[in-house]
Amino acid sequence: MKKKRLEKKKRKQVRERNWEEAHEYAFTHDLVKHRRARVKLSESAAKSNPLPKDFTPNATVVSHAKKWARVDMDGEELLCLVDERMKEGDATLLAPGDQVLVEFEGENALVRGVAPRRSKLSRPSNEESRLDEQVVAANVDLLVVVVSAAQPPFREGLVDRYLIAAERGSVDSLLCVNKMDLTEAEPPALEGYRGLGVPVLLTSCETGAGIDAFRDALRDRVSVLSGHSGVGKSSLLNALFPVLDIDTGGLSKSRRGTHTTSGGRLYSLPGGIRVIDTPGIRALGLWGVGPAEVAYYFPEIGGHATACRFRDCTHTHEPRCAVRDAVKSGAIAEARFASYLRIRASLESEQGVTPGRVSVQHSGRDLPH
Repeated sequence: MKKKRLEKKKRKQVRERNWEEAHEYAFTHDLVKHRRARVKLSESAAKSNPLPKDFTPNATVVSHAKKWARVDMDGEELLCLVDERMKEGDATLLAPGDQVLVEFEGENALVRGVAPRRSKLSRPSNEESRLDEQVVAANVDLLVVVVSAAQPPFREGLVDRYLIAAERGSVDSLLCVNKMDLTEAEPPALEGYRGLGVPVLLTSCETGAGIDAFRDALRDRVSVLSGHSGVGKSSLLNALFPVLDIDTGGLSKSRRGTHTTSGGRLYSLPGGIRVIDTPGIRALGLWGVGPAEVAYYFPEIGGHATACRFRDCTHTHEPRCAVRDAVKSGAIAEARFASYLRIRASLESEQGVTPGRVSVQHSGRDLPH
């Protein structure tokens, strides 16, 4: 009997692709082929045209995938190859909204430089990524946190995480409560966010309520829409400008949203509106925030923390904690304090995942003194 060869079969050398001459035909959404392709500039091009150190950007990234980027250059959308000498560091190399330098080699467009970001919306990369920071959108003025009044339900914890991410990235925030046609009253938590100075809009894509106010809020700004899957981010853009005809999805059997938008994309719309639509998420990790810093992003907690007995009070168990006293008296909303505890617990855990929901009883003796 013939013995089986136990040694691992050697993979054949991958054929090189000439992206410079035929990238429009070779481009594919097959990510496996993307990873295996060996993209190389010609030696003559690399030597005669090195990467510029000082430059003035002439295009804006619309979307980015692997070694390709779509950019807006003088009102025209171009497909560009990203110069292989532009190396990623600890963060995403390109994101929608990035200001870049595009140069031409013959008829081929190449991204050959990216300008420093003045603001960004970031999250930690997933465990499979070699990057630490995933930049969702760059150079944005406004983060629109889109939530649903019902189906899927309003979740304060995600809103609080987005508000922290926005402040961390030097971006203003707006809370848009969509699907108001599915409920008779607005979520009770909204009054607390208004008290914190967060602008709130109530909208319905079905009835058209609030759409004009939503359009005015986006005018003459670069905005990014983010939130849970199924809250209606793409539907809001379709309501603003039906000509976009962006794919939208419904809810799954678990009443959660389904992912329809597959990647962030910048839309340039009439009225000076530039908006980045992003994929829906289940949860949002926080980039660059440590457990001890969380209270800073909850202004009502930070304001009372100065009266705590200990300067490094975590507001979880220490005696004579002014923050927990404020929760008991109603000066701090119970839901916001519970959100603070969950976020702090998730950042303290080694995996960055909340070790179970923190159940807080604020009335009576269940709250530690």
